[in-house]
Amino acid sequence: MVAAANPPSPTPGTRIRAAVPSDAEGVARVINAAFVVERIAFDGDRTDVDGVHSLMNAGKFLLAEVDTLGLVGCVYVELRGERSYLGLLSVAPALQGKGLGRQLVAAAEEYSRNAGCRAMDLRMVSPRAESLLPFYERLGYAKTGTAPFPADVPTKVPCHYVLMTKPLA
Repeated sequence: MVAAANPPSPTPGTRIRAAVPSDAEGVARVINAAFVVERIAFDGDRTDVDGVHSLMNAGKFLLAEVDTLGLVGCVYVELRGERSYLGLLSVAPALQGKGLGRQLVAAAEEYSRNAGCRAMDLRMVSPRAESLLPFYERLGYAKTGTAPFPADVPTKVPCHYVLMTKPLA
């Protein structure tokens, strides 16, 4: 097993577990709160309950819960053969910067390793790259290129995807 470049330090009272369908409303709420920063590029919420359910059919959400606060973070993982995809890493704004994101990424990587994946891929929208690239680079991810943003999604500023990957084995 490969150790993360910066191993996560546990947040006291935090549990990581797989989401179940009844968690969809809470998952959507955490994602939308965490992704408010994307409103520099997009209007509206990032997802809704139906969108979360649809993703649950293709992959898995891992949830971070804190004893006294309940659901405070999530990450989406989709197994794709020997690769996996990490998306929608979300931490409640009041708890950002306290290690929960690192814990969720580490849990997603472990889940993927246990499923036989050799690498994990992710993508971010370009307006967020300045703040997110250093975070993921510290966790061992490397930029692999870019991809066009869907033309049918209205944006306030020009956008493209920044692609990153990390070997897991």
